[in-house]
Amino acid sequence: MRRYLHREGRRIIATSAFIAIVAAVAAVRFLPLWLSIAIVAAVLLKVLFVCRFFRVPVRSVPADLGDDPYAVLAPADGTVVAIEEVYEDEILSEKRIQVSIFMSIWNIHINWYPVSGMVEYFRHHNGRFLVAWHPKSSTDNERTTTVVRTGAGHKVLFRQIAGFVARRIVSYSHDGLEAERGRECGFIKFGSRVDVFLPLGSEVCVEMGEKTTGMRTLLARMPRKE
Repeated sequence: MRRYLHREGRRIIATSAFIAIVAAVAAVRFLPLWLSIAIVAAVLLKVLFVCRFFRVPVRSVPADLGDDPYAVLAPADGTVVAIEEVYEDEILSEKRIQVSIFMSIWNIHINWYPVSGMVEYFRHHNGRFLVAWHPKSSTDNERTTTVVRTGAGHKVLFRQIAGFVARRIVSYSHDGLEAERGRECGFIKFGSRVDVFLPLGSEVCVEMGEKTTGMRTLLARMPRKE
């Protein structure tokens, strides 16, 4: 069945709608007409914004990339804010190419698996709530870390990072899960970032400042294994 609103938003949407109804009824009953109209319009816009935030897009993985074991798709909608070589020291203990995607409150906040394979490592880390583009947000903020070993033998690590506004990360990953490129892997509520750590030698297919579409944008091609 087609979903129009994401399940992670049901409680927030219901709460927002209830508060809006109470505020609207009270305003109409006790306040001047012009003020009650303004308040009703404001609470209605708030409910519409929350519904928009939790909308579920109609998308599918591009047909020419669906079976490509070396293609890495964008795990989120947003803007590319970092492309750099870094040392990943949580689990891989090696140099990697990091590509970071920042999601503003206007972006869809569903996250998708960028590659297919077996989840070999998953951890949730409590932490701070620095702004998501802060250099230390990758290591200091609340975050999850997922490592998927692809059918071609590559390990791809991606990290969901909470931001200053985002206060809850939801992940559906766990050790031993069979991940599928383009399947939902989680949700971050209200402003956040996703980092993808690629093997050295990968061809990055996006540029700084480029807008990405989760499940659709080709983020990179990993090197072929002999």
